[in-house]
Amino acid sequence: MQLQLQNFASLVGVATAAVQGAARQLVDLTVGSTLRAVLEASASIALWVQWLIVQVLQMTRAGTSVGSDLDSWMADFGVVRLPALSAVGVLTFGRLAGGGTALVPGGTLVRTADGSQVFVVAVDIGHVAWSPAQGGYAMAPGVVSLVVPAAAQVAGVAGNVQPGAVTLIAAALPGVDSVTNLGPFADGRDGESDAGLRRRFGRFLDSRSRATPVALGYAIDGVQQGLQHVLQENVPVSGGFVVTVDDGSGVPSRSLLDAVRAAVEAVRPVGAMYAVMAPVVTTVDVTVSVGLAAGAVGGAVRTEVAAAISSYIGGLGLGTPLSWSRLIQVSYGATALVTDVNGLLINGAAVDVVPGAAGMVKPGSVVVT
Repeated sequence: MQLQLQNFASLVGVATAAVQGAARQLVDLTVGSTLRAVLEASASIALWVQWLIVQVLQMTRAGTSVGSDLDSWMADFGVVRLPALSAVGVLTFGRLAGGGTALVPGGTLVRTADGSQVFVVAVDIGHVAWSPAQGGYAMAPGVVSLVVPAAAQVAGVAGNVQPGAVTLIAAALPGVDSVTNLGPFADGRDGESDAGLRRRFGRFLDSRSRATPVALGYAIDGVQQGLQHVLQENVPVSGGFVVTVDDGSGVPSRSLLDAVRAAVEAVRPVGAMYAVMAPVVTTVDVTVSVGLAAGAVGGAVRTEVAAAISSYIGGLGLGTPLSWSRLIQVSYGATALVTDVNGLLINGAAVDVVPGAAGMVKPGSVVVT
């Protein structure tokens, strides 16, 4: 039942009407009268009680509670808010001279030019320059630049920065003179919002029957924010199923796939054969010629068109086909200085690319002439 809220004027009005209706003679309810003052005092108390009721409802209903109150409400059902994710990318450390050996230790801190965002050099023991003995990445004599993985120190969307934003080394590194990020830091996400948590809770309730596509979908969604997945039933055998999952990169890590397998295992049908796999990535090379408006700087316009095409293709979801004609529209939309688009080819042909339900299209080279 919806709570019917009253303001101060309506509370006084209702009380005044009730007194007048019950009285057998005329009563003085003008502003400033004793009886009017009593009714207004009572209305003030009623307004305060109404506010307390609203506060209680906000804290005890999933639909209206926020922040920690919502977390407490969800905890009764074992549903936990998904945490924030750190933006990830790569850093390029450089030096003016290549003499001697320099070291970039794991955990080195770097900053954006304004100092607002801090990034941490990640440890990758499979990196060709990683030195277990020194605990860092070694720049051998003659090497003047080194590319290493890194992540934002504080998780959240604030860590998503553009190429070239990182320029400061927090503490001096002997033999290392500069740092930059040639590509963006991306995939940072804030913690799950109240609205997102409520939506996922709805799927949680729908999944209580277990062993259904909805239950599997809810289990996968609870592993990490930003996951896409496709469920194919009766594949590869009757009664089995395959889950294809991606985090937007096209190459989800082994640890992420293992986490999804564990989530699926908790809700899968008894005896069902299943597999969890990364998407099959189809890399496409695009060539296109564009006409330019009078006075346009050709190199800058072509760079904008190439970036727009790469961004569009990179944003296609799991199982989403790449439309040849759509790329023409993207080329025109990149900048108003494009007046003509012709000769657009995808992998050498004017065709759409359909990756299939378990596939994903990613950009390769984009050449704009």
